[in-house]
Amino acid sequence: MRHAGSMGEEGKRMFTGKTKNLAIMGWPVEHSLSPAMQNAALARAGLDYAYIALSVPPESLEKAVAGLKSMGFCGWNVTIPHKTAIMSFLDELDDSAEIIGAVNTVVHRDGKLKGYNTDAAGFLRGLEQANIDLSGQQVIVLGAGGAARAVLWGLCKAKTKKIVLGVRNPAKAEALARRFRDLAETEIFGWEEPAFREEMKKAALLVNTTPLGMAPKTEEMPPVDLSLLPETAAVYDIIYTPARTRLLREAERLGHLTVNGEYMLSGQGAEAFWLWTGRRPDENLMRETLRASLKGN
Repeated sequence: MRHAGSMGEEGKRMFTGKTKNLAIMGWPVEHSLSPAMQNAALARAGLDYAYIALSVPPESLEKAVAGLKSMGFCGWNVTIPHKTAIMSFLDELDDSAEIIGAVNTVVHRDGKLKGYNTDAAGFLRGLEQANIDLSGQQVIVLGAGGAARAVLWGLCKAKTKKIVLGVRNPAKAEALARRFRDLAETEIFGWEEPAFREEMKKAALLVNTTPLGMAPKTEEMPPVDLSLLPETAAVYDIIYTPARTRLLREAERLGHLTVNGEYMLSGQGAEAFWLWTGRRPDENLMRETLRASLKGN
């Protein structure tokens, strides 16, 4: 039996009034790779869904949420600048969204809107793919912005023993550290502090959550000395453009296992897919689609 949203005789997916709708909302949103990834996964799974991108200016957010709900959208992703603002327009928040303080996925079920944050799950997928076990280990996290919150929550779920935040301005990172100190031992140091250099010598993993090294400024990297890391330590950069940042290239030169941001991006999308459909998508296909889209851009 052919699904309404499956492949037709002409080789294209067909959509009907029975097709279920999903979306991503942001401002701007034209650059998003989520529609390509999600639609490829939906087609592979034979599910009758369509996923579209919606440009929603901040002043229209409340009306947009109400509109998607009234039109029966099954759910949607949320990107900048709406991840925090949308929380006040939802009926319920998952623990992940509460702890991270941001929503990137909304599920519409039984007339209620529930907000989730799947970034931590995506981060953990990268660790799983690389067979990195952090139970009882120490981890260095570079940066203290929004992305760091999801990484810290992921590290707590991975039973990390101690998290060391390396930042440009320790005072500004104190609020973030306070948020997670009840879940894992958390300390803050400036990048240049001698004490931070000593902490790097004890790490099983270093994670970059800063934008340093992201295209187009691909020759930038956080000001840390990777030679201080133990030989067995891994380096994880959540940036995915480029696939191999300067930080990862330097880490590879020193013989460290490396992980890039493709796994976190596809992993968070796969977790959202499961929340909406109850099915696990083909994550390899999602990453292949991501790479193809990046090459096309």
